[in-house]
Amino acid sequence: QVQLVESGGGLVQAGGSLRLSCAASVRTSSIFAMGWYRRAPGTEQEFVASIVWSGGNTDYADSVKGRFAISRDNAKNTVYLQMNSLNSEDTAVYSCYATRPPGDATTYWGQGTQVTVSS
Repeated sequence: QVQLVESGGGLVQAGGSLRLSCAASVRTSSIFAMGWYRRAPGTEQEFVASIVWSGGNTDYADSVKGRFAISRDNAKNTVYLQMNSLNSEDTAVYSCYATRPPGDATTYWGQGTQVTVSS
C-alpha cells in the first residue's frame, strides 16, 4: 500500500505562485509515475501534470503548459508541482496520484489540497 501526503495548498492572489508537494510512503522504485489532477467546484476532475519516475518524462494539460512545472526528488520520494502565474481558473482541489508499473492498474491517491486564487 502506498500512502501519498500532500502539502502546499492555500490562498494566493492572481499572478502569484504556489508549490505543491506530494510525498510517497514507499520507495519510488515501486512507482511508475506520479502526478496531479484537480477538481474545481461543479466540474469534472481534470488532469494537470505527470512525471514518469524513471527517466523523468513529463506531461501537462494544455491549460497549465508554460505556467506549471512538475519535478521529483528521488531521495525524498517526493513530487512537486510548481504553479506560477496563477489565475482564478486554477482554483480547485489538487490531488496527487501514483501509478504502478505497466500491467498493474493500481492507482493511489492523496487526500487532496485546496488551492484558491483570488482575483
